[in-house]
Amino acid sequence: MNTLKNCQEDLVSLTKREKSVVQRRQALHKKYEEAVKLYAETDKPLKEIAEICNVSVGGLGSYLRRYWRELVFRHHGISVNNSSLQNVKIIETGKQNINAHMKYKDAVAACDSLTFIDLNISQIARKYGLDATAMANFMRIHYHDTLVWREKVRKQLGINDNTAHGARKKCIKQYAEAVRMYKETDMTMSEIAEACKVSLSGFSQHMRFYHSDILKQKRQRRKVAEATKTFGKLTGNGRMYKPAPATEKKYAEALDLYKNTTMTMKDIAKHAGVSSEGFRSYLHKWHKNLVLERLGVAGDVDENIDLRKAKRRLKTVAVKYEGAIESLRQNPRPIAKVAVEFGFRPDVFREYLNKHEPELAARQGMTCSASGKKISRRSEEKYFVAMKLYETTPESLKSISKRLGLTYNSLGGYIRRNYPEVISRHRDLL
Repeated sequence: MNTLKNCQEDLVSLTKREKSVVQRRQALHKKYEEAVKLYAETDKPLKEIAEICNVSVGGLGSYLRRYWRELVFRHHGISVNNSSLQNVKIIETGKQNINAHMKYKDAVAACDSLTFIDLNISQIARKYGLDATAMANFMRIHYHDTLVWREKVRKQLGINDNTAHGARKKCIKQYAEAVRMYKETDMTMSEIAEACKVSLSGFSQHMRFYHSDILKQKRQRRKVAEATKTFGKLTGNGRMYKPAPATEKKYAEALDLYKNTTMTMKDIAKHAGVSSEGFRSYLHKWHKNLVLERLGVAGDVDENIDLRKAKRRLKTVAVKYEGAIESLRQNPRPIAKVAVEFGFRPDVFREYLNKHEPELAARQGMTCSASGKKISRRSEEKYFVAMKLYETTPESLKSISKRLGLTYNSLGGYIRRNYPEVISRHRDLL
């Protein structure tokens, strides 16, 4: 009973995000359920199982290696202590996988022995029932030193085949620029292949055969990058740590509003036509510095800080509006007028005042016209632009009110009651 109670308490304590993770994982298990069953109960190859179950080979392989490692080892006849399953590399970039090692180990041992020095690589491959080309490629990648040793010894014995080894001059020239770019930039192989107009598979093979040192250096850099992801820098998977161009475009308008206004997240998302939760996640992942600035968080910050729960004044925005607010305190006048003077959006500035300077905003309730009449500051702000246009241009009041989305009769009544001199100035322009 206590166990059930504890379980229920644990469920209640789960965050919305944690619950979502569990639900997504369950959906993933359901997606591959039939494929896992076939993998566990048959000897069918992975590709065939993927076709039968209508899933991708890559997706199925990744799923099995992550959630069913014991099945992967069993499928390949590999005995591993269950406690160490997670520490065993099934596939590791730049290194032999377990299956390849088992397949070629006897042939490799023969290549490394004087007993079979009289046989070339192709002959040794046939002796062990292997494809000669595949065997040679495997040796080039993982046992280059053995190939160099065999060629040297066979030449000394006078039994070398006088066949040129290593990269052909044509290939060296073809991939020269691509090799340079891979060495000196953080571009991926596919990006380089596209830029240099060369085959991706051919370029990849050329690098593995003849530039394994460069690949090793790049892998070491990626390993370091795994621990410290930096925006715009290389990550452990060889890609740049930055949002996809489509994602950047999607949130561009929302990001601009977030930077330059005090609009709420909800209002920004609505205005830009994006999901508020999606935009929030985008900010927290790619623009954490902006979130911290908005929250007024300065100095060294704990990476695990919960930005959603931080309740601090928008420090940088406060600095932005500081001059305008002080000017309004010293010289009370319409908020819209102050906003225009300082280059702000009137609606955004008014919203900020109401939220962070409510007393100051309330004091702007009434003001006096030049004739001494008390008028509403709200009305003065509302009609300020229209009245200036009417006072300084020959445009009709009806046209101005229509263009600005104002009620013609209300605007006309406001000017007649409070600013009759404006009507006289307008007539002088006609």
